[in-house]
Amino acid sequence: MPYSRKYMRRLFFAAAILLAARSAAAQDRIRIATGLGETKQRVAVADFAPRADSAKSHSALFTQVVRDDLQYSGILEVPSPSFYPTQVTSVPAELKYSVWTDPPTNAHYVAFGNLTETPAEVAIEAWLYDVRTPTTQAVVGKVYRGAPNDGQVRRFAHQFADEIINKLSGGLPSIASTQIVFVRQMGPQWKELWEMDYDGANQRQLTSLKTISLTPRWSPDASRIAFTCFAPINGVVSAQICMYSLDTGKPVSFARFRGTNATPTWSPDGTQIIFSSSMTGAAELYVSDVNGGRPKRLTFSNGGNVSPVWNPKTGQSIAFVSDRGGYPQLYLMNSDGTSTTKLDLPDMGYVIDPAWSPNGQLLAFSWRRPSGNYDIYIMDAGSSQPPVEITRDQGRNERPSWAPDGRHIVFESTRTGTRQIWTMLADGSQPHELTASGHNESPNWSPK
Repeated sequence: MPYSRKYMRRLFFAAAILLAARSAAAQDRIRIATGLGETKQRVAVADFAPRADSAKSHSALFTQVVRDDLQYSGILEVPSPSFYPTQVTSVPAELKYSVWTDPPTNAHYVAFGNLTETPAEVAIEAWLYDVRTPTTQAVVGKVYRGAPNDGQVRRFAHQFADEIINKLSGGLPSIASTQIVFVRQMGPQWKELWEMDYDGANQRQLTSLKTISLTPRWSPDASRIAFTCFAPINGVVSAQICMYSLDTGKPVSFARFRGTNATPTWSPDGTQIIFSSSMTGAAELYVSDVNGGRPKRLTFSNGGNVSPVWNPKTGQSIAFVSDRGGYPQLYLMNSDGTSTTKLDLPDMGYVIDPAWSPNGQLLAFSWRRPSGNYDIYIMDAGSSQPPVEITRDQGRNERPSWAPDGRHIVFESTRTGTRQIWTMLADGSQPHELTASGHNESPNWSPK
């Protein structure tokens, strides 16, 4: 007997409620796992006082960078400076606790200080005080001295923000002093590695190989970058694994293999590299030492296997993409290649670019579902909860990479018309464009 339309509407409505409930549960799980679900403490950042006219520009720069870093931390809230009291607060003796705790500022903490500058040096005194628990002891108290230029002042501001975030988060990692490596299009067939501060400042070129470079990955100690490049082997140019040293500022040798060799990633202890290679035919996953020595095959399948990523927490499992089932899907296996399992997703489509969160619990990836574009999703690899979509209907979004604090993600997106580098909180909020000109792709966040 056919069901009535009324019954079908009720069934559809009930299914929609169930789906929404599961999605909400998954979003809550993601927020808890990333530390974004906590109540934010309010940290006011007073204007750092210049001790002379020569220090005005750098005092304003220092103040703004600290405010931006704290606001973008995901765990702190910076009240609008329009709410701040008019009294100057440049040293602890000038701090009036009540004017900062009263509405509309409602601060829990206040950061303040002063700058002195000469042609040879900038000196910055910086403090953080708990104004809800008045005491003569600063939560953070630092003096920074260095070259009087914008780059050094920005670095000092990032360091001060990191100190604050570290103290107020109970010792969790902070990211204001981290770097992002990415690929910039230099010509029709020419892409090089570039590096920038986590907020997009100080963009600078690293390599000058005059070839196509792709998929850079930091080593765990941030001293090297492994990446895909196109280099000759036996007179034939093909994709190979390349290495760049941040210590020497030069490429480092890595073994060359037949066929296509791509998407290298480091083991958590920094002693091995896993990569995709067609040296014996189909694209399979191999593991080697950091120089490419003693490659060992890990996968044996009827499809291509690419984009391996080691679980950074356990070192015991590897996520990767394989089309052994007919189209690219997400798989897990042990680090020795055993016990391969497919991660079930609630829909068909193409999966690319998996990335583990620092806690080894969450996987971010780009997924093109049958009805949509490539978007960034996050899933709990050990849960049956559906993945959470954190970008939607804003161009093509790919290549996610986690920040070491586990609260931020960098990715590439075409939402402004050209391929650029963006960051966002791990729940998809607070998107920031880091590059704006040319074509930029394949970002990877430094581990420290």
